[in-house]
Amino acid sequence: MRAEVKPAPFGKPPQGKPEAREKTMTRIDHPQTGRSTRILIVEDEPNMVAGLRDNFEYEGYEVITAGDGMEGLNRALEDSPDLVVLDVMMPKMSGLDVCKQLKAKRPSVPIIMLTARGQEVDKVVGLELGADDYVTKPFSIRELIARVKAVLRRTQVLPKEQETYSFGDVEVKLRSYQVLRRGKPVEFSAKEFELLRYFLCHSGETLSRDRLLDEVWGYDNYPTTRTVDAHIVRLRQKLEPVADEPRYILTVHGVGYKFVG
Repeated sequence: MRAEVKPAPFGKPPQGKPEAREKTMTRIDHPQTGRSTRILIVEDEPNMVAGLRDNFEYEGYEVITAGDGMEGLNRALEDSPDLVVLDVMMPKMSGLDVCKQLKAKRPSVPIIMLTARGQEVDKVVGLELGADDYVTKPFSIRELIARVKAVLRRTQVLPKEQETYSFGDVEVKLRSYQVLRRGKPVEFSAKEFELLRYFLCHSGETLSRDRLLDEVWGYDNYPTTRTVDAHIVRLRQKLEPVADEPRYILTVHGVGYKFVG
């Protein structure tokens, strides 16, 4: 049985020789690609990078790193990571700008933001830009690894997912992240698309706002569930024949929403 690793303090590599622990490491393969699940760490503090790399590799992940925001964006686009751990405060390009540009080009890549304590605005902005979760410094490595595993579970395995969904005059292509209406592309933000995908994969189910926040946004304490309502309004404007008389995304009063199509 593999010995338990004690979580390292923030910014400090774990104790012990990495090469000794590698003998018991179990590789974590991506369920779709078959290769090792690849984590990109975008962080400019060397001690932090060393500690995260050592712990993630011990957990069985392949780890690549970048020391500034520009390099992080390039590596995310070129090296196809399965998840990005991204610090907000980065040289050359901020983590928020990296998140925005990466989600515009590769919306399927999940991102966990690292934010400084008290920087609530960074959390909100990052999540609105499409980040999947955030962790506040200082943090336990065990907490971060748990969040990484949770985000990967949500993004790698979707129930009842198929290649293409059609309803009315709308066609949704999940693999290529395309939405067509009457054959013409409709522009969607990363989070709008994730919300639509979740509805499609749970067609006919009544989904509470709290469940949508937890499953689509991936965190428990967003300032208000009104963010779900705002995204629903935008989905209806883009997809419904008449936005004020929804046919597909229905309100279940006192509970939440239901997709029928």
